[in-house]
Amino acid sequence: MRKLQNVLILLFLFQAYLLNGQMIKPVSWFFETKQVSDNEVLLISKAKMLPHWHLYGQFFEDGGPIKLSFSFEKSANFGLLGKVVESPSPIKSHDEIFDMEVQYFDNEASFTQKIKVLSETDFVIDLYLEGQACLDDGQCVQIEAEHSFQVKGAKKAVAQQETNKTTETIIVADTADVLKNTVENEDTLQTVIQTTEVKPNEASIKAATKSEDVKSLWIFFFVAFGAGLITLLTPCVFPVVPMTVSFFMHNQGSKAKGKFQALFYGFSIVAIYTLPILVLNILTAFLGANFIEADFANTLSTHWFFNILFTIIFLIFAASFFGLFEITLPSWMVDKADKQADKGGLLGVFFMAFTLVLVSFSCTGPIVGSIVVQSLTGLQVDGGVSYTFGELFLKYGEPTIGMLGFSLGVAVPFTLFALFPSWLKNLPKSGGWLNSVKVVLGFLELALALKFLSVSDQAYHWGLLDREVYLALWIVIFTLMGFYLLGKIKFSGDSDLQHVSVSRLMFSIISFSFVVYMIPGMFGAPLKALSGYLPPLTGQDFDIQRLIREGGTGMAAATYGENKSICETPKYADKLHLPHGIKGYYDFEQGLACAKKLGKPVFLDFTGHGCTNCRKMEENVWSNPDVLKRLKENFVVISLYVDDKTILPENEWITSAYDGKVKKTIGKKYADFQISKFGVNAQPYYIIMDSDGNMLHQPHAFDTSIESFISFLDAGLAEYNKK
Repeated sequence: MRKLQNVLILLFLFQAYLLNGQMIKPVSWFFETKQVSDNEVLLISKAKMLPHWHLYGQFFEDGGPIKLSFSFEKSANFGLLGKVVESPSPIKSHDEIFDMEVQYFDNEASFTQKIKVLSETDFVIDLYLEGQACLDDGQCVQIEAEHSFQVKGAKKAVAQQETNKTTETIIVADTADVLKNTVENEDTLQTVIQTTEVKPNEASIKAATKSEDVKSLWIFFFVAFGAGLITLLTPCVFPVVPMTVSFFMHNQGSKAKGKFQALFYGFSIVAIYTLPILVLNILTAFLGANFIEADFANTLSTHWFFNILFTIIFLIFAASFFGLFEITLPSWMVDKADKQADKGGLLGVFFMAFTLVLVSFSCTGPIVGSIVVQSLTGLQVDGGVSYTFGELFLKYGEPTIGMLGFSLGVAVPFTLFALFPSWLKNLPKSGGWLNSVKVVLGFLELALALKFLSVSDQAYHWGLLDREVYLALWIVIFTLMGFYLLGKIKFSGDSDLQHVSVSRLMFSIISFSFVVYMIPGMFGAPLKALSGYLPPLTGQDFDIQRLIREGGTGMAAATYGENKSICETPKYADKLHLPHGIKGYYDFEQGLACAKKLGKPVFLDFTGHGCTNCRKMEENVWSNPDVLKRLKENFVVISLYVDDKTILPENEWITSAYDGKVKKTIGKKYADFQISKFGVNAQPYYIIMDSDGNMLHQPHAFDTSIESFISFLDAGLAEYNKK
């Protein structure tokens, strides 16, 4: 029963991961090597920019934007031949912001460094590059990237090459001089560069696997794999194990054939689960990249219809797990698959796997359904950016990766039992403990159903699930689960409990401890461990901390700062709220006008009702006294909700310059504003501006480091004070 604890942990991690968002990067880098001769190699770095973003080049005067620079780690294995060469020729323009002539690239560019190989064995060249990318309106982001080039050794090392000058940061005045210093024939090198431009193919995908996004996919994969393993303990799946063993024990043929069929059985399970999701994933990827409006993810994830639908589905599964009724697929479907399995051969093995998937549906359905939901709601659209298939898969592949991990978790145990039938003797016997696992899953289904309902409740301001109501329901649910584990509550299908086992006792202690942890939340405790799962504190009617802030002085005011950053009653203040007693605005124009009046910089917060990471930032970072004091005293805070469903007055409707559609709600208006002005559609997203709307510092995204957030605030304030 110790594994039962992992069910809760994995499901909570799984749900938390599905609710997270992603950041859009203005520049993507792809790298490749090109062998020119036995001892000469081209190191090629290719940049691909999002629409409206410029990447500044290497060759213009100092005192302006950050120039692009390439630094190669020193090594005796190679020597640099000339400088880094740009292709195509950069655009030359007068930059009004910096008041100088600059050079930059749009869409994409290639940068090539030629080297002389001095080693007879293979080696690695480490590159570090940095620069700056800006939007047309002057919003800028610092660019950094690292890559390790794999270089083959030369057949004949050239020892006379000087190696003590093999590393330098390349910044020269004229591109023509670079070409002349690189090779004798400029046309020859230019031809080589043009014919070796990197396409976003397998090489680019391998480079992308080093990014944080791909690391998170691996985490998602292993969490889903663990969830698949846990399904073995459910009463829908566990009884199928003996049937599987019996099928392969009575299957005639050689041992080699038996092992092959067992492996094919596992492969069939993975294919049945994964292929439909892969098809759906490909469709949503191409639809998301080419046809769907950029705030589609926010619209779908907060729309009342889908959230109520998912709530009802989870409630139905919970009722089924409690034993009210049995959810099964049509009997004719299972019978037909079973009959096909009796035919033998690989076709029979496949239908044996298909039968397993069908009969286990009532226990695996909620997890599979969550992955399907993710394939629809996990889109982060870049509006018009062209992608290769490999890039699209990395960008939109979470559902397929999750289903692959889950199906492998289901398939591995069954494949092993098919290969080694004698292991069946070591399994515990079926009994009431299986039903206990199912009932505990039912309690979890109830708790998770409330999350879906809560998202739409916040977006549409229904007032059905305020924080107190939500917490009260969770407290009751997990209290009942604790009593169930102690044997005080009994469902149909449960065996008589003669005594409480140690595992049940320990798990009930965990359940009751969780309840005790939540109780202070009824009085305004932040419950940081649950930030993102609960409705925000701003919706709480009875909040002791708020009463202290609003009615007390002295220590509270000195610790958290005073509200000095508001000029008039904010629009939409009856529907939208800021946490921790912060006073601010929910309309960009109104907040900007107040900032100009007070002579303060703007802290712009792109957020959403359904944004889990936004709540985590507010509860874990904004609540810090040093952060809170800065936000209250030094900035005019403007929170823009990109998923709010409040209809705007007709005179405030806008026609998007991005997609040409009319935006009629608060959420649509500010989702379009974020995408059109900053080229980003992920939340949370924080920007510090002056009162004219000019960005003062590089934006800040989801990062729970308090020190990093304070540095961001202080740097933005320092830039404002310079002006």
